[in-house]
Amino acid sequence: MESNQHLDNLAHIRSLMEKSTRFLSLSGLTGVAAGIYALIAAFIAWWYLDNPTVAATYSRLVHPLQLSGILTHYLFFVALAAATVALSLVTGILFTMRKASKRGETVWNKASKRMAINLMIPLAAGGLFCAQLINYGLPELVAPAMLIFYGLALINGSKYTLEDIRYLGLIEIALGILNLFLISYGLWFWAIGFGLMHIVYGVVMYYKYEA
Repeated sequence: MESNQHLDNLAHIRSLMEKSTRFLSLSGLTGVAAGIYALIAAFIAWWYLDNPTVAATYSRLVHPLQLSGILTHYLFFVALAAATVALSLVTGILFTMRKASKRGETVWNKASKRMAINLMIPLAAGGLFCAQLINYGLPELVAPAMLIFYGLALINGSKYTLEDIRYLGLIEIALGILNLFLISYGLWFWAIGFGLMHIVYGVVMYYKYEA
């Protein structure tokens, strides 16, 4: 009986330590939503690339900006990516706030700050790297670079949240490296990495921790 009480005390202490060092309120539904947004964005990008009429209409709309042809197309994809990230962030914050409320935790605490910082360092480096790839006329390398840096960000951030995101990070890196050898399939790899893998991860995490 006393042994069981000691085990319960140890489990309680471990739980308190995890709460102080790890942000555990990430919701699996965030991954599902982000994956859906990414698949929609990938479809829009494919539709844009596959329909010259759509691209021409868009070019006429942004003509007052007086951009060159190639910059016009880059602007479309940057705007599409920004919209996808913004939607994912807003949805993620809402789901995280809901889960944190259920757990009696605050969203912005020491653990979540550490997680955010460790995520942002590789993401910021990756963003600058991808911008320079475009600047040097190497847009075909952007998709694999995004996957690799995103994977590194997940692995780096996993130290301060659910360890499971480390495995998602490894998958993203593997997809990015594979994409380097199948360079013409960048959009497909992007859709699989940011779309399908997020949905699978989100569903698994939801049923593992929330259902």
